[in-house]
Amino acid sequence: MDNETETIRRILQDTGDTWAVVGLSTNRSRAAYGVAEVLQRFGKRVVPVHPKAEPVHGEQGYASLADIPFPVDVVDVFVNSELAGGVADEAVAVGAKAVWFQLGVVDEEAYERTRAAGLEMVMDRCPAIEIPRLG
Repeated sequence: MDNETETIRRILQDTGDTWAVVGLSTNRSRAAYGVAEVLQRFGKRVVPVHPKAEPVHGEQGYASLADIPFPVDVVDVFVNSELAGGVADEAVAVGAKAVWFQLGVVDEEAYERTRAAGLEMVMDRCPAIEIPRLG
């Protein structure tokens, strides 16, 4: 098993069940909406993080990671690459254990900062694709 595959397995199976999904709104046509449903079916608590702070999938939304009043295990990032590094830095600041950059979200410098801070991280991957691969 390669290192990235092992990191994906650890994040999905061992890191914890509270996932903050940054960019998740009530817009059903956005990828974040469907991926959040998959995460819930896999037993994860999905916490929407979006400027509108709307409830999604039965969970209260928050405008930022800092507004979430309980610990978050994984921060799943659905914002564009230009904004993703700031979200990764916020994930470190709130004490998350891992950061997951979705397909198409790439920031090598943020990856290095996040790993240096001791968090697990994957980039340019989708948990809805990776979950079935775990078997």
